[in-house]
Amino acid sequence: MERLRRVFPVVVFLTVFWMTGVLFVTSAPAADLHVAPVSPLPDIHLSFGSGTPAPSQVAVTVELLLLLTVLSLAPAILVMMTSFTRIVVVLSFLRQAMGTAQVPPNQVLVGLSLFLTFFVMAPVWKTMDETAITPYLDKKIAPDVAVDRAMKPVRAFMFRQVRQKDIALFVRIAHLPRTPSSPDDIPTYVLIPAFVVSELSTAFEMGFLIYLPFLILDMVVSSVLMSMGMMMLPPTVVSLPFKILLFVLVDGWSLVVGSLVRSFH
Repeated sequence: MERLRRVFPVVVFLTVFWMTGVLFVTSAPAADLHVAPVSPLPDIHLSFGSGTPAPSQVAVTVELLLLLTVLSLAPAILVMMTSFTRIVVVLSFLRQAMGTAQVPPNQVLVGLSLFLTFFVMAPVWKTMDETAITPYLDKKIAPDVAVDRAMKPVRAFMFRQVRQKDIALFVRIAHLPRTPSSPDDIPTYVLIPAFVVSELSTAFEMGFLIYLPFLILDMVVSSVLMSMGMMMLPPTVVSLPFKILLFVLVDGWSLVVGSLVRSFH
């Protein structure tokens, strides 16, 4: 009771104070609570040039669109029409054969493949620059002529690498109106898939040859471990140092990279 007698005056005081505040807020004039209207957003006017654009402006716009299209297709062009496919597949086979998991990492393999591609394709791109790009930039030839001239060295490179049976396969699938009698009669859309399939076949053949010595080493290590009764020890763990040692002793990077570059005619 003594505690209630102490708390009761405090509760009464707080209740009176709260009711006084509510009455003060509700009795305030509406004008004082009125929120000032927000000023409207300023008008925005867009004005376009009236009149027909000059032909030079239209030509520049079309050239810009074509350039953006080429840039968007650049990765596919780099992969499908150059030596990049064979190089990156062979290097991937080398990493798997050695059993080093992610060493070297993907960024290193792709970077090495790109720079080897630039090295292999340098004569082709030099010819493209001399016959197509430079004359076009100097306003000496039209865009369609520049494209035709730029494709000739690329097609010549692909014809040197492609296999005749792959070309024959895609010629049959394409159902061309007449049988091609020369390389110029083969459309580019037939040549590109034939070239990619040929590059994959060549890369797999080179990958098989790379796998053989490492496979033999794995078999030897596995046989030694079984003869010693160490069947619980994974052979790959023991053979990995010997693989790396063998690869370093024979100067493996020079052999693989040199063989890759020399494999392109």
